[in-house]
Amino acid sequence: MTKHQKRLSAPNSWPIERKEETFTVKADAGPHGKAGVPLLILLRDVLGYADSKKEARYALNQDTVLVNGDAISDEARPIGMFDILAFTEREEYFRVFPDEGGRLALTPIDAESADSRLGKIAGKQSVTGGATQLTLHDGSNVRVEADEDPDQYHSKDSLVVDNETKEIVAHFPYEEGALVTAVDGTHAGEIGEITEITVTPGSGNNSVTVETDEYTFETVEQYVVVIDENFTGDADDESAVETGGADDGSAAGQTESDGGDDE
Repeated sequence: MTKHQKRLSAPNSWPIERKEETFTVKADAGPHGKAGVPLLILLRDVLGYADSKKEARYALNQDTVLVNGDAISDEARPIGMFDILAFTEREEYFRVFPDEGGRLALTPIDAESADSRLGKIAGKQSVTGGATQLTLHDGSNVRVEADEDPDQYHSKDSLVVDNETKEIVAHFPYEEGALVTAVDGTHAGEIGEITEITVTPGSGNNSVTVETDEYTFETVEQYVVVIDENFTGDADDESAVETGGADDGSAAGQTESDGGDDE
């Protein structure tokens, strides 16, 4: 199986230049499915913290690059919507947030905000022992014990999960009046409040009407995610990273030069 991905056929969410080169790295199996962006692309093409795959591997082997609180050594590990990327030696922290056109961008956050991540509930099922398992948008699971009132959680709600304990620290229901961001479609990256949820009979998609500070738009409900109001300041931050260069060439703040592996 090939280890490369043609740039022209890469998912629209990947923050890469399409016509600069023919190929880019292919994401390994993991969270976020096919939409997950390989960590190497963020380190090399977006942040500019590595010039090559070899440099990225060296930096990752220092265990100073964390994704959702876990040290990552695989440069092809998929990174996706609402993941938390931390560079401990640099003391830099980013949240992956949808930008215009559905392309993922890195939004700088503070260390406290990096302790937890947002997840949209994609599924819910009972498991052994009477507990309930909530499956989030990235494929991860959160266990809710029977005495914690699992009936309060529903599909399309959002949770804030502590990166260390994996426990739920906040819950945002999907309902009229909820603050949401569009993550796909024409209005990807827009933030507003749900003013109406329209249920479509049969197999059609339900739709939502969202009011922003400037206008109102309608989209299918699969394209919106309920967020915390604290996210709005991050998303509007002009320092959000879409592309850029490095000041020292390494994700860990130190690296070795290599023999020209520019993959």
